[in-house]
Amino acid sequence: MALWDSVTESLGGVSTSTLLVGAAAVVLAPVVVPAVLTGLRPIVKTVLKGGIFLYDAVGGMVSEVGEGASDLVAEARSEMAESAATQSGA
Repeated sequence: MALWDSVTESLGGVSTSTLLVGAAAVVLAPVVVPAVLTGLRPIVKTVLKGGIFLYDAVGGMVSEVGEGASDLVAEARSEMAESAATQSGA
């Protein structure tokens, strides 16, 4: 037991349970991590699909706003040209 106390003391007073949890994590990580990632794959795909849908929807809205703004600018220029023609002809 003195050897174990010496080892844990040299690690900064780490308790036995902490060492056991760390060892279990090292042993189980190669098995657990891929299983968790496989389980998360459908969730990640669903989130990505939602992001793509939002991107497309927002792109359509921005396109419509751009067309509306372009129409307004064309109308304003037309009115300015008519006003300038009226003023120069008067």
